[in-house]
Amino acid sequence: MSKETLLVVEDAPDIQALLKIYFTSQGYTVHTASRGRDALEVLRTSIPDLVLLDVNLPDMLGYDVGRTMRTNPRTRSIPIIFATARGEKADRMTGLGEVEAEAYVVKPFDIELLHLEVKNVIRRAKQKNQTHPVTNLPTADLISEQLRGLLGKSNWALATLRIEYFDAFTQGYGASGGEEVMKFVALLLTDTVRASEQPDTFIGQASTGPEWTVLAHRTALRSICDAVVKHFDSDIRLHYNYRDRKNGSMTIANADGSPQQVPLMSLAAGILDSDQGPFYDLRELTETAETIRQMARLRVLATGKSSISAA
Repeated sequence: MSKETLLVVEDAPDIQALLKIYFTSQGYTVHTASRGRDALEVLRTSIPDLVLLDVNLPDMLGYDVGRTMRTNPRTRSIPIIFATARGEKADRMTGLGEVEAEAYVVKPFDIELLHLEVKNVIRRAKQKNQTHPVTNLPTADLISEQLRGLLGKSNWALATLRIEYFDAFTQGYGASGGEEVMKFVALLLTDTVRASEQPDTFIGQASTGPEWTVLAHRTALRSICDAVVKHFDSDIRLHYNYRDRKNGSMTIANADGSPQQVPLMSLAAGILDSDQGPFYDLRELTETAETIRQMARLRVLATGKSSISAA
């Protein structure tokens, strides 16, 4: 499994260094930011398991960083712990009540107790099944919440994307190889959405399996999917060894031990937009989206190449 990731937002160099050194020694991947805007920029390109956030930052209050996170579909579910010298009741009320942080720790803090708080908050977040354990993307209930928000609305588009031949790949390259592929696709989606300058776009991943959900403005999603498929097809080969890349396929063993040739992985993407609605029922919406994706899947199985279907 991948290491848990923290974003430490702290402008005091000595405290930032202490937190980075300590949590790195405990097995975390630690990103740091000294300013609020730097923290928000980090969050545009990565999704940490938790944000450890000071309040008194040079350019903005940490509360405002938290508010911005809570209004963005990509970051609203990331747990926040405030670690700050501001310990008045009004400060705690703002952090825990208005920003809805998971914890509020007042400086000076005991770093081992802070670590315990961090572990407990991350554990509770994962138990709620809010984020994918490999990619940290929103999943399960958070995806359903976003889909319900589409009902009866207009000017939206929904894409469902799934990797075909992924199970065969993990059979040959192992679970760790599959995790690397899922992280690759999650980063590809995040980078493509960021380049599209569509900040309200939502990206989620199914709890099980290599399947993603993308919600965007109706006029923007097709170009996002086109770019994702293009880069997927050009870069996915790098996850195979030289022999499989050269052959354009890999060999796996069937249940009876006989060899089977399997194509390299491809993406099947289906796009549904509000013009096919209105939809007033979540089941109808998801079933229609899956029907469109299955059309793309059939083309993938027939051609061995990634495909996009649109209603």
